[in-house]
Amino acid sequence: MLLIPAIDLKDGHCVRLKQGAMEDVTVFSEDPAAMARHWIEQGARRLHLVDLNGAFAGKPKNEPAIKAILNEVGVEIPVQLGGGIRDLDTIERCLDDGITYVIIGTAAVKNPGFLHDACSAFPGHIIVGLDAKDGKVAVDGWSKMTGHDVIDLSRKFEDYGVEAVIYTDIGRDGMLSGVNIEATVKLAQALHIPVIASGGIASLKDIKALCAVQDEGISGAITGRAIYEGKLNFKKAQAEADKLSATH
Repeated sequence: MLLIPAIDLKDGHCVRLKQGAMEDVTVFSEDPAAMARHWIEQGARRLHLVDLNGAFAGKPKNEPAIKAILNEVGVEIPVQLGGGIRDLDTIERCLDDGITYVIIGTAAVKNPGFLHDACSAFPGHIIVGLDAKDGKVAVDGWSKMTGHDVIDLSRKFEDYGVEAVIYTDIGRDGMLSGVNIEATVKLAQALHIPVIASGGIASLKDIKALCAVQDEGISGAITGRAIYEGKLNFKKAQAEADKLSATH
């Protein structure tokens, strides 16, 4: 079980939002590259970057901060990036800059043809990010609910050749209210590709609960607010996850 620290970027700073609200923001660091280094030193084996301005603008907006992080990380660990990725040229530029995995969210739901093209053009590098509430997918920074069933959509995207699905239960993200284990497991069981859990990780208890079901196909968990607010000690949590994974 891979624990993946989230570095959410807004106006060049590392921040966290509550439930996706751009106005409900906490700045944790004005030096995202130093934050990336910190998590590597704490034992992170992958980083999750989100360009929040990009997500709202529909094109990358935090490129200087992203490049600074990539320069800091080098080839030590893979970095995945989401937020505002809407065309193949942007994906190509991200991969050229050193991003390993590009995360497509809203655009995958609204424009499946684009996702299909992306998987064909950049096999092994495309991850889909699906945000859902009560099993239905939301788009546009969670502001709009769609009628799409998250499992049906994920199966379709799996056929396209996506590398993994990041599944966020948007009722819980940034609220430290615990992961929706049941919904995450249900999705993982329906797919052959890995599911990465996201949203609501609050404590070591959540990590243990995820490790207990990782054999269903849950390969990792993204954590943000809990590690920034000190409710979860990242180093200890990854060590615990490694220990539990070894016994599975």
